[in-house]
Amino acid sequence: MNQQQLKELIEKGESEKIEFKKSTAQLEKGLKAICAFLNHLGGDIYFGIDEKEVTGQDVSDQTIKSISQKIRQKIKPEITPEITVFQEGKQKVIKVAVKEGMNKLYYLDGVPYKRVGTENVIIPPEEIERIIIKKRRKNWDCEICEGANLKNIDKEKVVWFLKEAKFRRGLDIAENTLTDEAFMRLNLLNENRLTNAAVLLFGKEPGRFFTRPQVKCIRFKGTGVTGKMIDFKVVKGNLFDQLIETEKFIYNNIAMAAWIEAGKLQRQEKWDYPPDAIREALANALCHREYETTSAAQVRIFDDRIEFWNPGTLPDNWTLETLKQKHESKPYNPLLLEHFFWVKYVEEVGTGTNKLIDWCRKWGLPEPDFEFAGSSIVVTLRKSKLTDEYLNTQGLNERQLKAVEYVKEKGSITNSIYQQLFDVSKRTSSSDLTKLVDCGT
Repeated sequence: MNQQQLKELIEKGESEKIEFKKSTAQLEKGLKAICAFLNHLGGDIYFGIDEKEVTGQDVSDQTIKSISQKIRQKIKPEITPEITVFQEGKQKVIKVAVKEGMNKLYYLDGVPYKRVGTENVIIPPEEIERIIIKKRRKNWDCEICEGANLKNIDKEKVVWFLKEAKFRRGLDIAENTLTDEAFMRLNLLNENRLTNAAVLLFGKEPGRFFTRPQVKCIRFKGTGVTGKMIDFKVVKGNLFDQLIETEKFIYNNIAMAAWIEAGKLQRQEKWDYPPDAIREALANALCHREYETTSAAQVRIFDDRIEFWNPGTLPDNWTLETLKQKHESKPYNPLLLEHFFWVKYVEEVGTGTNKLIDWCRKWGLPEPDFEFAGSSIVVTLRKSKLTDEYLNTQGLNERQLKAVEYVKEKGSITNSIYQQLFDVSKRTSSSDLTKLVDCGT
């Protein structure tokens, strides 16, 4: 590391993957960071840097040996760290590079730590349990559902699925195929026994075998969870029925705009949110959730947004930003997702979150929010911020206010359409639209 690289490193400061220690006198604290890096995405710890300056560190063969020994003695499973020394003038700095651990969990003196921002925090028991389960499992939905047999399967739902999958995607399994044969061809059997996916998708009562495989639906008055519950429903049953019944709840609790367009016989209609986005967010919550937990999936509807709560975590090495970028498909429950795909409840695998963003943009809405709240991933669809209260503060003329309504209904407006609607010049139209853009339309 040269002088310029060191300067840039110090200027950026500590981060999710960087920690500074004044000297090896702080080695015990440094071990927490090393343990946390192992359980997270890896990172580097520097001895001889104190916040924004190089303090230097006495270094001998014994110093390096002591660091290495302490790490191997105190952190389990045992690792061999990569330790290097570089010099800044007369001052030496020790760098301990830690890669993400391949054998999680890692413990320091029996305590597991993880990196959260610039802090090294103890991993809570419920997260430890989830990590251990993930480590032991191949795919949970492919595992045998203990105690379940074909008597627990709704055969009418199987026939419906085979018909629908053939119509939607060309699935080549006849609708009169015996259930056990159909399940074998659909990879829903493990050692000739029903898998968890088979029971969730086609079971008469999945709740007999799993803890709360359901969707809790709530319509709040206002914009916060302290508001009055206007409507509430717990949706149970197989996952296909859960999706349909939850969609019904959503559409019963959001608004639809309707208007008449010149030259068109039928009235035009538009929901608050794009139906494709509603279905994709809901299907993701059902397919990607962790059914081993005691938490139910949730749909929370407020005056200004819908939240889809999915109990679970992101794939290893993913961040929330990954969901907004092009990314490979890493489904938590690939069998569930595959069967939702067959009946066109989800679109192309691996593009769902990208399509969510695109659908909302075309609908004239903000991009969806993705966040991690406690032990759930939350996807939020928001209405436009262009409320009457907001617009009244922007000093818009009557044309501009009508144009906003047009955008809410159609998704966009062009300069030429603006000129036609309000019989104004191109110059006036451009000026009006510039003001609207500045307002956030």
